[in-house]
Amino acid sequence: ARLVESGGGLVQAGQSLTLSCVVSGIPFSRFYMSWVLQAPVKGQEWVSSISSDGEITYATSVKDRFTISRDNAKMTVYLQMNSLKSEDTARYYCAARLLPIDGEVKDVTYYTYNYWGKGTQVTVSS
Repeated sequence: ARLVESGGGLVQAGQSLTLSCVVSGIPFSRFYMSWVLQAPVKGQEWVSSISSDGEITYATSVKDRFTISRDNAKMTVYLQMNSLKSEDTARYYCAARLLPIDGEVKDVTYYTYNYWGKGTQVTVSS
């Protein structure tokens, strides 16, 4: 499997970014997809997930600001990030697992997901 993220960058607080993750090598439409961030102080934190049937969950910190979506035909998952804050600064990883997780994903580790991308850096200046 290959997961390739893009769309990160340096923006000012209040601005927006859209992250993309193009997936290959797995039956994408069957997979539960997530975005997970990693930052020096926060460690690894789950951001949002979308299941194979479109069920969506968000971490409280990003609810009402971020929107996750998927396009199964393009084998791509997106994360629209609005009203960015300096505390959103992190490396954002796309991750896939076959079995969905109900509700929030707590205590995420490398083993929570079957596949990971290499991440894309998001830096928000205040």
